[in-house]
Amino acid sequence: MLEKGFTNPTDRVVRLKNTILRAQPYVESERAVLATQAYRENEQLPAIMRRAKVVEKIFNELPVTIRPDELIVGAVTINPRSTEICPEFSFDWVEKEFETMATRIADPFVIEKKTAQELHEAFKYWPGKTTSELAASYMSAETHAAMNNGVFTVGNYFFGGVGHVCVDYGKILKKGFSGVIDEVKQALANLDRTQPDYIKKEQFYHAVIISYQAAIKFAHRYADEAARLAQLEANPHRKDELAQIAQNCRRVPEQGATTFWEACQAFWFVQSMLQIESSGHSISPGRFDQYMYPYLAADTDIDPIFAQELVDCCWIKLNDINKTRDEVSAQAFAGYAVFQNLIVGGQTEEGLDATNRLTYMCMEATAHVRLPQPSFSIRVWQGTPDEFLFRACELVRLGLGVPAMYNDEVIIPALQNRGVSLHDARDYCIIGCVEPQAPHRTEGWHDAAFFNVAKVLEITLHGGRVGNKQLGPVTAEMTKYTNIEDFFAAFKTQMAYFVHKLVEACNSVDIAHGERCPLPFLSAMVDDCIGRGKSLQEGGAIYNFTGPQAFGIADSGDSVYAMQKQVFDDKKLSLAELKTALDANFDYQGQPQTTSRMSLGEDEINALVQRIVEQNGALEPAAIKEEVYRQLSETNVTPASSGRMSRNEEIRHILENTPCFGNDIDAVDYVARRCALVYCQEVEKYTNPRGGRFQAGIYPVSANVLFGKDVAALPDGRLAKQPLADGVSPRQGKDILGPTAAANSVAKLDHFIASNGTLYNQKFLPSALAGEKGLRHFSGLVRSYFDKKGMHVQFNVIDRDLLLDAQQHPEEHQDLVVRVAGYSAQFIVLAKEVQDDIISRTEQTF
Repeated sequence: MLEKGFTNPTDRVVRLKNTILRAQPYVESERAVLATQAYRENEQLPAIMRRAKVVEKIFNELPVTIRPDELIVGAVTINPRSTEICPEFSFDWVEKEFETMATRIADPFVIEKKTAQELHEAFKYWPGKTTSELAASYMSAETHAAMNNGVFTVGNYFFGGVGHVCVDYGKILKKGFSGVIDEVKQALANLDRTQPDYIKKEQFYHAVIISYQAAIKFAHRYADEAARLAQLEANPHRKDELAQIAQNCRRVPEQGATTFWEACQAFWFVQSMLQIESSGHSISPGRFDQYMYPYLAADTDIDPIFAQELVDCCWIKLNDINKTRDEVSAQAFAGYAVFQNLIVGGQTEEGLDATNRLTYMCMEATAHVRLPQPSFSIRVWQGTPDEFLFRACELVRLGLGVPAMYNDEVIIPALQNRGVSLHDARDYCIIGCVEPQAPHRTEGWHDAAFFNVAKVLEITLHGGRVGNKQLGPVTAEMTKYTNIEDFFAAFKTQMAYFVHKLVEACNSVDIAHGERCPLPFLSAMVDDCIGRGKSLQEGGAIYNFTGPQAFGIADSGDSVYAMQKQVFDDKKLSLAELKTALDANFDYQGQPQTTSRMSLGEDEINALVQRIVEQNGALEPAAIKEEVYRQLSETNVTPASSGRMSRNEEIRHILENTPCFGNDIDAVDYVARRCALVYCQEVEKYTNPRGGRFQAGIYPVSANVLFGKDVAALPDGRLAKQPLADGVSPRQGKDILGPTAAANSVAKLDHFIASNGTLYNQKFLPSALAGEKGLRHFSGLVRSYFDKKGMHVQFNVIDRDLLLDAQQHPEEHQDLVVRVAGYSAQFIVLAKEVQDDIISRTEQTF
């Protein structure tokens, strides 16, 4: 049932959606075989020209596929929702998973025997030639040791293409690929042959021309195929559609678009061709409602229902893109995530409201399609119309986990602080999960690494060791701390060491991509690669960043506060006792059960506060909140075993009842803020090989589950190997004083310094948002959180029982989409441990 006000999708859209839902993802071999042939045939050429020849061969020979019912055509793979392999980045992990990829716990793909054999033959060429191997050779043994022990990983770009970019779609809609070729030819003609970089620039320009000429031919091949199918089609209506599709593909993207249908087709060709050039994910469409709207407004003859259907078809096509990763990385990106972030609303480059008719059509398309892609987002600022925010909240109530919401009042100044102009910062979009950038002007290297702050905390507590191995610098043993500042001194020392290793790893991968896999097709759509005569991977963008992201912030804050309160302030336990309990994992035996705790509503909290005041007299607000939390925790926290508890179990019980981040208690929240700042301030000290700087983010994808397995028991009572908190969200089940208190805690973090993005998840009971009253409470929560300078928030609106039923009967819940982290995914395709993590999040209510 759609929310009141949303229309029903057309029958065509339903059929296309069902094709995606029912598709079995396959690994295909065509791209890998063609790329390998092109590399073999052009070994004498410089890297940029070899890449152009790779793109040329793929665009000329990749199979052309038009699926039934499609209005927008162009496919990366023969089978829907399948994936190609890019061996130039890495390949050996694929071969190791030929027999297991179809049965692994996260994101399985079928590899047919014929495909495996074709890939095996292609892979024989690649040992010693990949970006992955080159990057690994640049890294020190200490850096490899840090990665192997769960401190961080650079697996995203280590094994695949970079991606994480928004190109100039508007430029292609206006000028077409022929316009890009003309621009490059002019730049080539203007080159000064006496300059020492002339040769490299000349090679880059020739590579762009080759790539774009091949891309035009690729579109024309689709025009030919559509015309062929039209000749064979018996249905007159479909015959006319195919004839028009052929005409569209003959014009765009070679030339500029003249109709909204042509604009949609040109957009999709750009999106799919970028995926074909490299295996980078998070190729994000950005501000779709801004660059596409002029074509809708000018197309006065288009039927509104058909215009909406075209947008819906673009949404369907975005779900046709898929990507396979190695088994470990697949768990970190669980849910076949490709992170194509599309954002609407906000303000113009001149600081005016940017909402238009297409903005609302994008919301409608999201309601119609109900699939994970695009990662649909909105921008909110003080000038956002109430109608727009209410409509977005109505969309949230559908339970799809979208739209994610972003705060202009934080992101614009945060980008300016990194050197982005006001004009460009106002035009920001979101890349991948939650990463802000100035579109088509930035090589952000977002999602450059996952950094496990909680693991660094664990290492700090053990004097720099993991087990008996000295992994970091030697610092004081936790039993020697005389106050909490002793811990922070050691923590900063360990953080400085491991962030340095993180930077070394990121820069090693960065250099490898620049040397072996520059991308001419992508680069020509990002400013100012043509003007500078160099690829994106070599520093051609106006803005260059590297953005590693952290997780485990709440776990670290809660752990440090628990030590401070229970050891140093209240003296309920000693550091020696705490160390013994941690080393014994609190004597816990067995596997924790998935639980979900519900927050109190505002009326219930007010009543509890009134009783506490009556019983205790006048108290400071902070003391009242701590007492509320204590009483609720005593009620909800169950001892680890029945009967008499051991001392280690008693210690865990004490720690579990310590106030936690997420309840608007300053004493706790500012400890979490401090832990986050230790990481962020260390990261921003560094620069990258492209002349840009590092900037920190705090978001996990779903790595908080995977990398939680690498973290031992912590002083907040968390058991070893259990999931960590996701992003800047409180620990699962710990934010029990209501959604406003939780949001207030998150807003206290310094979102301005975490300019690579922060991620905050909330989960609501559907009943909490029901009706006009629920909608107004909900939109008010968003406004309040953003007024207090939170950067981002997103919501799951779903009942725990429904999720449990979907675990038991997945065949009945194929279209159940949930928010995982910076992306949504079909719930039933997630690994069970990720499903359990979502189930365990606090169910908020008003």
